[in-house]
Amino acid sequence: MPATTRTTLRRGLAAAAALPLLIGALASCGYGSDAKNDEKKVAAEGKKLSADTVRLGYFPNLTHATALIGVKDGLIQKELGGTTLKPQTFNAGPSEIEALNGGSLDIGFIGPSPSINAYVKSKGTNLRIISGSASGGVKLVVNPDKIKTLDDLKGKRIATPQKGNTQDVALLNWIAEKGWKVDPESGKGDVSVVRTDNKVTPDAFKSGSIDGAWVPEPTASKLVSQGGKVLLDETALWPDKKFVITNIIVSQKFLTEHPDVVEAVLTGTVKTNEWINANPDKAKAAANAALKSLGGKALDAKVIDPAWPSIAITNDPLAATLKTQSEWAVKAQLIKQPELSGIYDLKLLNKVLKAAGEPEVSDAGLGVK
Repeated sequence: MPATTRTTLRRGLAAAAALPLLIGALASCGYGSDAKNDEKKVAAEGKKLSADTVRLGYFPNLTHATALIGVKDGLIQKELGGTTLKPQTFNAGPSEIEALNGGSLDIGFIGPSPSINAYVKSKGTNLRIISGSASGGVKLVVNPDKIKTLDDLKGKRIATPQKGNTQDVALLNWIAEKGWKVDPESGKGDVSVVRTDNKVTPDAFKSGSIDGAWVPEPTASKLVSQGGKVLLDETALWPDKKFVITNIIVSQKFLTEHPDVVEAVLTGTVKTNEWINANPDKAKAAANAALKSLGGKALDAKVIDPAWPSIAITNDPLAATLKTQSEWAVKAQLIKQPELSGIYDLKLLNKVLKAAGEPEVSDAGLGVK
């Protein structure tokens, strides 16, 4: 099965991350704002490439499963040979972008919103999206005692992670298509859109201060474990039930100076994704073990079991869906029309995919000319 179709860890989707919104510093699929430097290097063996080390950033989150597993199990390092992989974890997109811009990070896993925000603010000079990593994983979870149908959302309080993030824009777009009105800045209107950090959304739901939430995994499954009901999976709103939640970005400087290293990393991620999709149960356990090894807690079975199969792991950046997400943000009057030409450079990914006998992926006309 081609890598571009081998994207489902089972079915459904679970999201995290962030829509292409160009407003503010967004926290795509993270749950905080501080970066954590692991201060360790993965042992390197074999022939060194053009760089001594490559600094790789990612979040300790399920939507970054490619990095969680590829780093911990050595699948990426194996392709780098004598070039040392230096991993670094972050809790939010803005801090990762800051590290990339500051020269302390070379490659990163991140959601579309901070990628677009950074690309546009730098006038297209700081990064490129070089691969996909995950799709989906976003659900509307509600209090079933208060909301039984989608029409019941009118007059209710529904949480999203942040103004202008992926889930916020998706909800605003859905509300507009229902013919309802909401002020995008204040969130007030026919539905009260309450911007709430994912870390506190479960408490807000439990206390009754919100009636539901349009949120990524694992927050969605945490709400379900508290008695919530999934009323809508965002995959239902997308062609082929796919939309981008995590991509891989690279510093343009590093890409220019060390294309062999970038190619090796992509070879490692493609092989990692192949293993994940071929071994979903083992991959779920491996991702949970990686979360625990990063100093956090392993997710409870009642959370990870429903969350994991709703996240699709893919090499395809699903560029057309990023374009659509951007259009939704413009329609919601949260951003002006962005100039995204050149945000993708998929040449090395397509080279790796061709070598693996897999079909190329598209940049939807937003690639480097």
